[in-house]
Amino acid sequence: MKTKSIFTALLFLFTLITPQYSIAQLPKETEAQKAQRLKWWTDARFGMFIHWGLYASPARHEWVKNAERMTNEQYQKYFEVFNPDMYDPHEWAKMAKAAGMKYVVLTAKHHEGFCLFDSKFTDYKSVNTPYGKDIIKEYVEAFRAEGLKVGFYYSLIDWHHPDYTIDRVHPLRQASDSAYSRLNKGRDMNKYREYIKNQVRELLTNYGEISIIWFDFSFPGKNGKGRSDWDSENILKLARSLQPGIIVDDRLDLSDVEGGWDFTTPEQVKVSKWPEVNGKRVPWETCQTFSGSWGYYRDETSWKSPAQLLELLIESVSKGGNLLLNVGPTARGVFDYRAQDRLKSMGEWMKYNYRSIYGCTEAPAGFTAPANTLLTFNPVTKRLYVHLLAYPMGSLTLSGIGDKVKYIQFLHDASEIKFDTSEDRAKNDITLQLPVTKPLVEIPVLEIYLK
Repeated sequence: MKTKSIFTALLFLFTLITPQYSIAQLPKETEAQKAQRLKWWTDARFGMFIHWGLYASPARHEWVKNAERMTNEQYQKYFEVFNPDMYDPHEWAKMAKAAGMKYVVLTAKHHEGFCLFDSKFTDYKSVNTPYGKDIIKEYVEAFRAEGLKVGFYYSLIDWHHPDYTIDRVHPLRQASDSAYSRLNKGRDMNKYREYIKNQVRELLTNYGEISIIWFDFSFPGKNGKGRSDWDSENILKLARSLQPGIIVDDRLDLSDVEGGWDFTTPEQVKVSKWPEVNGKRVPWETCQTFSGSWGYYRDETSWKSPAQLLELLIESVSKGGNLLLNVGPTARGVFDYRAQDRLKSMGEWMKYNYRSIYGCTEAPAGFTAPANTLLTFNPVTKRLYVHLLAYPMGSLTLSGIGDKVKYIQFLHDASEIKFDTSEDRAKNDITLQLPVTKPLVEIPVLEIYLK
């Protein structure tokens, strides 16, 4: 009995002095329970990412402090002039909703370390700039008022905090181990780990129900940081204890831990198929930008067209995934005119074609997409959607589904599309009779009622 008491005491002390190690287990749930927790998100399919911080002022990429190797002192001028006087989160929320988005994730803190919320644990926050307000509080209230789910992005990385050790992605990165040791003398990651937890507790306590949290990002290896550097398991346990229903991304470096993540996050890529982990399909969301930057970049010119963005959304859904499309507001607090233009175009399409996106997923086996089309499928309504990326001239053949089709119409106006069944019953094809002129829709959609 005495030996057991000593062991218990030692174990307790061990957990106090080494917080990066975790003893308790993460909450467990069945696959069905997880699917139910994620259901609103998998039904939504389309969300908005917002990257906003001090980097909106230099307006040349959100990693500008890193790329230009700035010190805290050199970067300080952006803190001193930050005053987004035109920030109107109600306007942002209306644009997101009109575009067809169902949820939003805003950077509460990005890698630069600047906080958009009134944290008790730092002075490096929006309330201490000329703007003088808690941006997160205003954001949460405005987006909730429009019926959108709200989420936060929180950077594990922090290029401003005095205890964050300099690493290979830091603006002050070095060429040798000895140089790292010299610069990191006096910095204490134990203090920084507690700083993360304190801020996560604030974010998930002070703003009501939070639906998603994006942690970004772990980068183990030489002069990097992995799960033990962040104390990832305990960060995640804290998040789940404060918001049991919250959905969490996969960037805490806990891919092999049960309950360590909810969805995977292919960034700036079009996946070739539904992503798998250990041979099993997993929930996924691709995060994408309108152009090549997440933060506002005044002179960046490689902006995607509305058609390209719609195709990105449709293709994501056609492989069972979500699209989180990013906006980088200006330092005045408004969406760039190019972003507004594309959001408006997507909204015009979604207004009439949302049924092919919400609640939809990959088409069942046996349904083959003709050339220049993408298929989505709603398993509840049993409807198949054919998205015409390139409009065919007069007709379109769908192979092997003749005995499954009951009725076909254009989705945008519910006008009937006549079709003929192949005389060769073995082929089981149908040929659709389409109008020669393409409808005035960026990407026309055929809605097929299945038997």
